[in-house]
Amino acid sequence: MGCSSDDNITPIPSTQISKSYDVSSIYDNSVNGTAKFIKNDDNSTTVELKLTGIPTGIPHPASINYNTAAEGGAVAITLGTVNGDTGFSTISFSTLDDGTPITYDDLLGFDGYVNVLYSVDEPDNNIAQGDIGENELTGVSTTYNLGEKDVPGISGSVIFSQRENGESLAVLQLINPTSGNMYPAYMNNNTAVEGGSIALTFNPVDGDTGISATNVVALDNDVSFLYIDIVDFDGYIEIQQNQATPEIIVAEGDIGQNQLTGVATSYVLDEVDGSSANGTATFYARNNGEALAVILLLNTTIDVMHPAAIYSNDIALGGDIIFTFNPVNGNTGVSQTNVAVLNDNSLFGYADVLGVNGHIKVLLSDVQATVISQGNIGSND
Repeated sequence: MGCSSDDNITPIPSTQISKSYDVSSIYDNSVNGTAKFIKNDDNSTTVELKLTGIPTGIPHPASINYNTAAEGGAVAITLGTVNGDTGFSTISFSTLDDGTPITYDDLLGFDGYVNVLYSVDEPDNNIAQGDIGENELTGVSTTYNLGEKDVPGISGSVIFSQRENGESLAVLQLINPTSGNMYPAYMNNNTAVEGGSIALTFNPVDGDTGISATNVVALDNDVSFLYIDIVDFDGYIEIQQNQATPEIIVAEGDIGQNQLTGVATSYVLDEVDGSSANGTATFYARNNGEALAVILLLNTTIDVMHPAAIYSNDIALGGDIIFTFNPVNGNTGVSQTNVAVLNDNSLFGYADVLGVNGHIKVLLSDVQATVISQGNIGSND
């Protein structure tokens, strides 16, 4: 007797060869989807777009463009128009729009991106994009925080995402930007407290979205700068208020070897002879073993810069200056200094701070060497 049960039917395995890429919007988290590239037996390629969260009721032109989405580029291949109601389109092809043959395998290494527009009448208004081929993101990324600086309430972050070709996508995002403003953004040499020259110019941050996206492949001097180079880079990122006032920094943060590890040690600085100036000196470890020293003092003198230094020995014994901090600003009570070497140029990093035979003194001014605050550090703590 024949068996009619579906339970014994063996599925026929699919021989379809395909590759899917993410297609989304960095400006609207509700827009998501995929671009599925399918290899056909006749050596053509079918591309199926499936999107959700897009505007309904209108068709959305789609294409494969040259370069990365962050760079932008001309149309290489016109894809099927996405139906706004279904979010779907499909098309098969074997050539670029200019007639140049292109295969499925060629597309897997193509320097390009998928671009979906709002409408044919708005060619500069894209609703979804996705890097493909050699520009595809690997899923490996590094994030750095950008702290508030000269404008209260504005901070942010930068995410470097690795590409298949070794390059990276840098996405800067600001919290509480001003609509209509464009914020210049740079990666500079050295630490933020030291300052330094511009190494890399990012696309400016759009105040309407708070976002900047830049493809990173080389520094401004054309020296190669790939994703693997970021972790060891001696630099920081700063975002300026605008082109007219570059001295106003809205957010900044150390990156690469200068990134803070999260490990820190604080020492108490007591007032001296009734000065009322008291606070802390905190040393934050960096990835490269150096340290960021932050002195915070209460009751400092307005419009006065207070010299500060590490002296040898403990307070009771006294000693000579071995390390000079940036002075404490009397208006803010703050001093920030990168700690890498002593005044005699001998190495002096975070680990050395913990064992140093020393103490910190903060003076009234350059012309009045009265000690207003002090505290033992290192082995004397």
